[in-house]
Amino acid sequence: MRIVRFMASGGYVGIGYLAGDEVVDFTRAFGMYLIAGGFSPVPATFPIEDLLNEDLFEVSIFQAVREFVEQRGLRGDLRVEAPKLLAPFRPKRIIALGRNYAAHAAETGHKPPKEPVFFMKAVTSVIGPEERVIHPEGVGRIDHEVELAVIIGGRGKRISRAKAMNYVAGYTILNDVTARDMQTRDMGLSHPWFLSKSFDTFGPLGPCIALPDEIRDPHDLHLCLSVNGEVRQNSNTSYLIFKIPELIYRLSRHVTLEPGDVISTGTPEGISPIHPGDVMEAKIESIGVLRNPVVAGR
Repeated sequence: MRIVRFMASGGYVGIGYLAGDEVVDFTRAFGMYLIAGGFSPVPATFPIEDLLNEDLFEVSIFQAVREFVEQRGLRGDLRVEAPKLLAPFRPKRIIALGRNYAAHAAETGHKPPKEPVFFMKAVTSVIGPEERVIHPEGVGRIDHEVELAVIIGGRGKRISRAKAMNYVAGYTILNDVTARDMQTRDMGLSHPWFLSKSFDTFGPLGPCIALPDEIRDPHDLHLCLSVNGEVRQNSNTSYLIFKIPELIYRLSRHVTLEPGDVISTGTPEGISPIHPGDVMEAKIESIGVLRNPVVAGR
């Protein structure tokens, strides 16, 4: 299943699931499902973060609610008309990877790393589908970076490689927009990359969360990014140097992972500058297309 957050007419914001090209209101359906089962009702609206924190962001729960909707013939009543998709959720942390594709490391003049290169990206950079990426004035070159983002669904420390995938709640797309000139300058001074990655609007996220049942193999997904219809990045997650279980294992040796954390697995080769007036489309197989225009800003 693929899960979205949407805004409908009147400003109503809810959680939905995709049924073909339609968005079905999971927020309302979940309330009906609980009442029908004799459970306490949930608030009229609630964020995905609540489901993650309460261990309710589970494939089985979404499937049970979907089956309830179909069995009761409720899909027509719960279909969302003209939904505006939003960023699926606000991550607790964004932990990103540098140079996790050998070809990308090479295009930036580096050898493939022997250890994962982790860095943080501010959660305030997050925007949703169709929202504008602001190209700050005087910052210099700004690049796109399509990445498979892994959403952590459970709290864990010292997680083994064998159990790592049990902590994955789902997957989405992150466009790790980067102020490249600033990053290059900071690297030359041995400074961290945080600021060059963390401008407001530099974290397009979405368009949905693909649950694990939607992804046959997260290490064999086609991913690409086009600018104004021209393909710039075109690769496959099979080329990841450090796979998802390894990343979770390495991180959790030092950091307690929390529900709502995002691990963004790095970008393949093909990075290039973007300019005001451009439109980026980041696509990952089985997840969807994350589209964002670029505008000038200060």
